[in-house]
Amino acid sequence: MANTYTISDLAQEFDLTTRAIRFYEDMGLLEPQRSGPGGRNRVYSARDRTRLKLTLRAKRLGLSLNEAKDLIDMYDSPRDTVPQLKKFLLVLAEHRQQLESQLADLQATLDEVKAHEKETRSLLLKAHKNALPA
Repeated sequence: MANTYTISDLAQEFDLTTRAIRFYEDMGLLEPQRSGPGGRNRVYSARDRTRLKLTLRAKRLGLSLNEAKDLIDMYDSPRDTVPQLKKFLLVLAEHRQQLESQLADLQATLDEVKAHEKETRSLLLKAHKNALPA
């Protein structure tokens, strides 16, 4: 029998809550089989585990869950991989551009903070010199 996983197995392996895994299931990223009375127990396949791993990787890259799902679904299909790879490159380029813009904004803010620190130190030094008795 192929490897199967419980929701607890996956939660522990990926350091997630079971609630997060159920959310990914609700988003259509995971499709566990059901077993037990009334189908209460989720049984995740190796495919589900891989999809969860790819979802978490996509999140780390800054992709939305919908973008992650679109890309992962493309890899699931047996079609030609060239369109999939082109789409992935486009998504990555967009996110790189966003991150570079955020980085530039952060650098500008950091430079401003440094300038204020320098000015404040200078004012503090002048205040100390003026406070000394003559």
